[in-house]
Amino acid sequence: QVQLVESGGGLVQPGGSLRLSCAASGSVFSINAMGWYRQAPGKKREMVATITRDGSTYYADSVKGRFTISRDNAKNSVYLQMNSLKPVDTAVYYCNAVVYLSPLSPVSSWGQGTQVTVSS
Repeated sequence: QVQLVESGGGLVQPGGSLRLSCAASGSVFSINAMGWYRQAPGKKREMVATITRDGSTYYADSVKGRFTISRDNAKNSVYLQMNSLKPVDTAVYYCNAVVYLSPLSPVSSWGQGTQVTVSS
C-alpha cells in the first residue's frame, strides 16, 4: 500500500509564491512519473506539471514560466514551486505518482489534495 502526502498549500496574494511538497511512503519498489494536477470548483481536474524519473518535465501552457516541478528520488518526493500566482491558479492541488509495488505492478496513486487560494 502506498500513501502520497501533500503539504504547502495555503492563502497567498496575487503575485506571491508557494511551494508544494509531496512524499510517497509505504511499500514502494520504485516510482516512475510524478506530477501535480489541480481542480478548481466546477471544473475538471487538469494536469499542471509532470516529471519523469530521469527529470524530463512537462507543463501546462497556463503555468509555463511561473511554475517549476522537481523531484528527489532518494526521498520519493516531488515538489512544485509556484511563482507569480494568479487568482485563476486557485484550486485543490493533487499529487500523482506511478508507483511500482514490485517490478511488474505499477499503480497510479493520488494524494488527498491541498488547497491553494490566490486572493487579495
